[in-house]
Amino acid sequence: MSNTVLLDRQGKTALLTLNRPERLNALDYATNDLILQYLEELERDDAIHTVVITGAGRRAFSAGGDIHEFSATIAAGADIAVRKFCRRGQAMTARLEAFPKPVIAAVNGLAYGGGCEIAEAVHLAVAADTAMFAKPEINIGIPPTFGGTQRLPRLAGRKRALELLLTGDPFTAQRAFELGLVNKVVPPEAVLDAAFELAGRIQRHSRHAAARILTAVTRGLNTGIAEGLQIEQEQFARMAVTRDTREGLDAWIERRIPDYDSNGTP
Repeated sequence: MSNTVLLDRQGKTALLTLNRPERLNALDYATNDLILQYLEELERDDAIHTVVITGAGRRAFSAGGDIHEFSATIAAGADIAVRKFCRRGQAMTARLEAFPKPVIAAVNGLAYGGGCEIAEAVHLAVAADTAMFAKPEINIGIPPTFGGTQRLPRLAGRKRALELLLTGDPFTAQRAFELGLVNKVVPPEAVLDAAFELAGRIQRHSRHAAARILTAVTRGLNTGIAEGLQIEQEQFARMAVTRDTREGLDAWIERRIPDYDSNGTP
């Protein structure tokens, strides 16, 4: 198996590391495919409750798509480029966005292009204060291809997103925080610890309830309020009959900490 993505299980958290530091962790096709493969494996692993994704080395989270690779694909024609490049990247970010376990980006350096789109797609993100973000695709004559034209406006608002998309100008981690792209900015040496600390706070609660929340939010964002409320009701109904809900209610009434792990499956 390729080592362009490393998987390390640490307790209830899986750490995925983009591992092409010599190429600023650029997302070639093999890396995209391996991310999807590992996510499939981690979804089936009941011992894993949260996922953290970061980049190898000190310079980059990910500088985006591998330009040398996808440039050759584009030269082969639009249909081939859409299938091999665009759809592949969109499938990866869509999988991250819809993943039923919380995914946290630990942005340790440059997050450009596809790297920025991973940060947009995941559920939560922590960034080093030295990290830089950019939507630079316009500099090479293309729009973003991994979902950036859709997710960034939803996070930052249309006009703020369009300024970034149309200029290609880089922006700081603090600006990413102000735009709603990351949850927290920390010193570089603390970024991975901060991501794991956030994962630990999530793991205090029912992993099944977390999955229902993720589903309701992800699906509801792309609907009207009435349909979104219906989705919320459906997710509540799925959870209300579980042992986790009964344990949470009993623990609250009995003034004790709930023990979800002893319940097994809901």
